[in-house]
Amino acid sequence: MTADGNNQLISVQPNGLKFAFELEKPSFCDLKVVNNTEHHVAFKVKTTSPKKYFVRPNTGVVQPWDSSVIKVTLQAQREYPPDMQCKDKFLLQSTVVPSNADADDLPADTFNKESSREIQECKLKVFYARGNSEDEGFKTYPEQGTDSNSTVQHLKDERDAAVRQTLQLQQELDFLKRRRQRRNDSGFSLMFAFVVGLIGILIGFLLKFSSSSAPFVDSSTEEI
Repeated sequence: MTADGNNQLISVQPNGLKFAFELEKPSFCDLKVVNNTEHHVAFKVKTTSPKKYFVRPNTGVVQPWDSSVIKVTLQAQREYPPDMQCKDKFLLQSTVVPSNADADDLPADTFNKESSREIQECKLKVFYARGNSEDEGFKTYPEQGTDSNSTVQHLKDERDAAVRQTLQLQQELDFLKRRRQRRNDSGFSLMFAFVVGLIGILIGFLLKFSSSSAPFVDSSTEEI
């Protein structure tokens, strides 16, 4: 089934993932999953390149006529792909589950095609677009006396990247809070402390940036 198929359990907006590709920087894309039925629908996200992307949540349950947002992060890359073409693909599986189903306790065979339940699939392509003006091979070198402006712009770019990472970590924290409310997770306290620590580090970097002209280095990129 494609994203615009008929009688689908869920619909996806947009029907593809587009990332503003910048070297050495993560990029973000949101997918909105809408439940078009009166049933509880579970979904699962798969990709052909799991080491390149971080997906949260990669599994979930959407209530009838409700929606959920999936946040996909493209990890920082060291080189541009040939012709900015991407062959990566995502697969979104969905199936009807009982009304009391919890995303953390779904049976292992929930998305097994050999099971008796109906499994629908939605394939999504990935597109890259160059972010800002950092085009290798088309750099404009500053004239004499403009080094300070270039440095300030670089620091602003790094600050913006840190802000995006902080927002992502805050969203991760909200996700963990909701998860704790659904179940008593013994490992939550450690994860909670870890996420709070990362947010504190990023905020510390931002405060340091506001009072110093030294380059800002973001080292909080997560891996799948």
